[in-house]
Amino acid sequence: MEPLDLEGAWVFTPRIHTDRRGNFHEWFSNAGLEMHASRRLEVAQANCSTSRRGVIRGIHFSDVPPGQAKYITCTNGAVLDVIVDIRVSSPGFGRWAAVPLSAENRNAVFIEEGLGHAFAALTDEATVFYLCSAPYDPGRERGVDPLDPEIGIDWPLTGAPVLSDKDAAAPSLAAARSGGLLPDYAQCRALVRELGASGDRCGQ
Repeated sequence: MEPLDLEGAWVFTPRIHTDRRGNFHEWFSNAGLEMHASRRLEVAQANCSTSRRGVIRGIHFSDVPPGQAKYITCTNGAVLDVIVDIRVSSPGFGRWAAVPLSAENRNAVFIEEGLGHAFAALTDEATVFYLCSAPYDPGRERGVDPLDPEIGIDWPLTGAPVLSDKDAAAPSLAAARSGGLLPDYAQCRALVRELGASGDRCGQ
């Protein structure tokens, strides 16, 4: 695993073993996560989403605490996975990092609590799997506009992006901040340290 240029986010590039039968790779390892991120991921929920070309899902995040960590990979087609630092008072507030995930490269991304997550489908069909440290809780789920010019994500899409009604109506980063909807950086880092010390759970 290698850290991204965004605190609390990593990319994993697996070793793919290929022979006449096909191929095999290990796409998640708690031992690897502990080695590089000083964390374990107690999986509470595993999600799968299929999207058509041009779909953007996100920017999503959960209230902290408890937060929700995610470990994401693409098993069919290709997506651009995007992580956004939405933690108020973070040195990187408003910055984003992008990682291509595809059935070809088999890469995975791990993100800590407090970070925003989104992805865009780059192929006619794209399937994304992600492991979550906490179950879905609609009362704690939040969003920020993925097309917010203040964030300025360079989505590699042709034509108008396809958004859910909820994502299309999500507030800008500035509006979410002024409305008190965003996680606090110090609180997120304290939670990460606590989880790393206890080793008993992990959340986004």
